[in-house]
Amino acid sequence: MKIEAGDFVKFHYVGRFENGEVFDTSYEDIAKENEIYVEEREYGPLGVHVGVGEIIPGLDEALIGMKVGDKKRATIPPEKAYGMPNPELVIEVPVSEFTQAGLEPVEGLYVMTDSGIAKIVNVGKETVKLDFNHPLAGKTLVFDIEVVEIEKEEAPSH
Repeated sequence: MKIEAGDFVKFHYVGRFENGEVFDTSYEDIAKENEIYVEEREYGPLGVHVGVGEIIPGLDEALIGMKVGDKKRATIPPEKAYGMPNPELVIEVPVSEFTQAGLEPVEGLYVMTDSGIAKIVNVGKETVKLDFNHPLAGKTLVFDIEVVEIEKEEAPSH
Protein backbone atom coordinates (compact mmCIF):
# COMPACT_ATOMS: atom_id res chain seq x y z
CA MET A 1 0.00 0.00 0.00
CA LYS A 2 1.67 3.19 -1.19
CA ILE A 3 1.05 6.68 0.13
CA GLU A 4 -1.12 8.87 -2.08
CA ALA A 5 -2.27 12.47 -1.67
CA GLY A 6 -5.06 12.68 0.91
CA ASP A 7 -3.89 9.67 2.95
CA PHE A 8 -3.34 10.12 6.70
CA VAL A 9 0.22 9.06 7.44
CA LYS A 10 2.23 8.67 10.65
CA PHE A 11 5.98 8.93 10.28
CA HIS A 12 9.10 9.38 12.37
CA TYR A 13 11.65 11.94 11.26
CA VAL A 14 15.00 13.52 12.01
CA GLY A 15 15.46 16.99 10.55
CA ARG A 16 19.04 18.17 9.99
CA PHE A 17 20.82 21.10 8.42
CA GLU A 18 23.28 20.34 5.63
CA ASN A 19 26.14 20.39 8.17
CA GLY A 20 24.49 17.46 10.01
CA GLU A 21 23.20 19.49 12.98
CA VAL A 22 19.84 18.10 14.15
CA PHE A 23 17.19 20.84 14.56
CA ASP A 24 14.06 18.71 15.07
CA THR A 25 13.07 15.06 15.53
CA SER A 26 10.15 12.88 16.55
CA TYR A 27 12.51 10.52 18.43
CA GLU A 28 12.95 11.37 22.12
CA ASP A 29 16.38 9.71 22.42
CA ILE A 30 17.76 11.57 19.38
CA ALA A 31 16.40 14.86 20.78
CA LYS A 32 18.23 14.21 24.07
CA GLU A 33 21.47 13.16 22.32
CA ASN A 34 21.44 16.39 20.31
CA GLU A 35 20.44 18.60 23.25
CA ILE A 36 17.19 19.80 21.65
CA TYR A 37 14.90 17.84 23.99
CA VAL A 38 11.78 19.73 25.09
CA GLU A 39 10.11 18.33 28.21
CA GLU A 40 6.60 19.63 27.39
CA ARG A 41 6.64 17.99 23.97
CA GLU A 42 5.13 14.59 23.25
CA TYR A 43 7.58 12.60 21.15
CA GLY A 44 6.33 10.02 18.69
CA PRO A 45 5.41 9.70 15.03
CA LEU A 46 3.95 12.79 13.38
CA GLY A 47 0.49 12.30 11.89
CA VAL A 48 -0.43 14.33 8.81
CA HIS A 49 -2.68 14.29 5.78
CA VAL A 50 -0.29 14.08 2.82
CA GLY A 51 -0.52 16.41 -0.16
CA VAL A 52 -2.81 19.02 1.37
CA GLY A 53 -0.30 21.55 2.71
CA GLU A 54 -0.14 20.46 6.36
CA ILE A 55 3.64 20.06 6.08
CA ILE A 56 6.32 21.64 3.90
CA PRO A 57 5.99 20.72 0.19
CA GLY A 58 9.30 18.85 0.10
CA LEU A 59 8.16 16.43 2.82
CA ASP A 60 4.77 15.98 1.15
CA GLU A 61 6.55 15.02 -2.09
CA ALA A 62 9.00 12.70 -0.31
CA LEU A 63 6.20 10.74 1.39
CA ILE A 64 4.18 10.08 -1.78
CA GLY A 65 4.77 6.50 -2.96
CA MET A 66 6.37 5.27 0.29
CA LYS A 67 5.04 2.20 2.13
CA VAL A 68 4.88 1.27 5.84
CA GLY A 69 8.40 0.45 7.05
CA ASP A 70 10.07 2.42 4.22
CA LYS A 71 12.92 4.74 5.20
CA LYS A 72 14.18 7.58 3.08
CA ARG A 73 16.49 10.58 3.26
CA ALA A 74 15.06 13.66 1.57
CA THR A 75 17.14 16.78 0.90
CA ILE A 76 14.75 19.69 0.61
CA PRO A 77 15.78 23.06 -0.90
CA PRO A 78 14.42 26.29 0.70
CA GLU A 79 11.87 26.70 -2.11
CA LYS A 80 10.19 23.46 -1.01
CA ALA A 81 10.72 24.11 2.70
CA TYR A 82 10.27 27.51 4.36
CA GLY A 83 11.11 29.70 1.37
CA MET A 84 13.81 32.29 0.97
CA PRO A 85 14.13 35.12 3.48
CA ASN A 86 12.00 38.11 2.48
CA PRO A 87 13.76 41.45 3.11
CA GLU A 88 10.34 43.08 3.59
CA LEU A 89 9.89 40.96 6.72
CA VAL A 90 12.84 42.70 8.41
CA ILE A 91 11.62 45.92 10.03
CA GLU A 92 12.90 48.51 12.46
CA VAL A 93 10.91 49.61 15.47
CA PRO A 94 11.72 52.29 18.04
CA VAL A 95 13.57 51.05 21.14
CA SER A 96 10.83 52.80 23.14
CA GLU A 97 8.37 50.05 22.14
CA PHE A 98 10.48 47.67 24.22
CA THR A 99 11.27 49.99 27.12
CA GLN A 100 7.60 50.99 27.51
CA ALA A 101 6.73 47.30 27.80
CA GLY A 102 9.47 46.88 30.41
CA LEU A 103 11.57 44.72 28.08
CA GLU A 104 15.22 44.95 27.22
CA PRO A 105 15.85 44.04 23.58
CA VAL A 106 18.72 41.55 23.27
CA GLU A 107 20.24 40.55 19.93
CA GLY A 108 19.46 36.93 19.00
CA LEU A 109 16.35 36.61 21.15
CA TYR A 110 12.90 35.85 19.77
CA VAL A 111 10.00 38.06 20.79
CA MET A 112 6.25 37.63 20.44
CA THR A 113 4.64 40.64 18.78
CA ASP A 114 1.13 41.48 17.56
CA SER A 115 2.39 40.42 14.10
CA GLY A 116 3.87 37.09 15.20
CA ILE A 117 7.27 35.87 16.34
CA ALA A 118 10.33 37.87 15.37
CA LYS A 119 14.05 37.52 15.97
CA ILE A 120 15.92 40.55 17.25
CA VAL A 121 18.76 40.91 14.74
CA ASN A 122 20.14 44.26 15.80
CA VAL A 123 19.79 46.64 18.74
CA GLY A 124 20.72 50.24 18.02
CA LYS A 125 20.51 53.40 20.15
CA GLU A 126 17.15 54.43 18.70
CA THR A 127 15.82 51.37 16.88
CA VAL A 128 15.58 47.60 17.13
CA LYS A 129 15.71 45.54 13.93
CA LEU A 130 13.23 42.64 13.92
CA ASP A 131 13.20 39.71 11.48
CA PHE A 132 9.79 38.06 10.96
CA ASN A 133 11.11 35.46 8.49
CA HIS A 134 10.71 31.81 9.52
CA PRO A 135 13.89 30.74 11.39
CA LEU A 136 14.44 28.03 8.74
CA ALA A 137 13.90 30.34 5.74
CA GLY A 138 16.72 30.09 3.21
CA LYS A 139 17.98 26.78 4.56
CA THR A 140 18.29 23.44 2.79
CA LEU A 141 16.89 20.78 5.12
CA VAL A 142 17.72 17.07 5.24
CA PHE A 143 15.02 14.78 6.63
CA ASP A 144 15.37 11.09 7.45
CA ILE A 145 11.84 9.74 7.42
CA GLU A 146 10.36 6.36 8.36
CA VAL A 147 6.72 5.56 7.58
CA VAL A 148 4.95 3.92 10.54
CA GLU A 149 1.29 3.86 9.49
CA ILE A 150 -0.92 4.69 6.49
CA GLU A 151 -4.66 5.27 6.64
CA LYS A 152 -6.14 5.43 3.15
CA GLU A 153 -8.49 8.29 2.45
CA GLU A 154 -11.95 6.80 2.47
CA ALA A 155 -13.88 7.12 -0.77
CA PRO A 156 -16.91 9.31 -0.22
CA SER A 157 -20.08 7.23 0.08
CA HIS A 158 -23.09 8.41 -1.94
